Amino acid sequence: MADTVVLKKYPNRRLYDTDKSAYVTLPYVGGLIKTGAQIQVVDAKTGEDVTSYILHQIILEEAKLHHRLLPTALLHLIIRYGDTALREFFDKYLQQTIENYLAYKAASDEQFRHWLSMGMNLSDAAAKTMTGMMTNPYASLMNLVPSPEEGEEGT
Repeated sequence: MADTVVLKKYPNRRLYDTDKSAYVTLPYVGGLIKTGAQIQVVDAKTGEDVTSYILHQIILEEAKLHHRLLPTALLHLIIRYGDTALREFFDKYLQQTIENYLAYKAASDEQFRHWLSMGMNLSDAAAKTMTGMMTNPYASLMNLVPSPEEGEEGT
């Protein structure tokens, strides 16, 4: 879903999806974003881009549902230094940090799945070995010792 979904925000705080010709809710817009869509929200009256404002609203609604998104101490810092010291941090570093974390998490999850599949394969191999040892307990040991014919050929 690489296309940008254009929404119009009306003065009554309603959002209108221009592609679907229907009014939508903040949770719906949040769902679009979670599926990978990019959104752009334009004020219907002024034409101003209000995407950031709507994204903030979505985040605040999610935080309200879960009773907490960011630690209180961090929220105090954002309010205290928001337009000065933290602006550069948010603009330059926070997005990259989150993207790096998500990439690392995906790579770690993939490696863990790989290890689990290896563990399953090793479990199967161990089960076969144990079954073979039950029927002929010396067979696996005999494979370690060269047969007399093999020993003579090497001399």
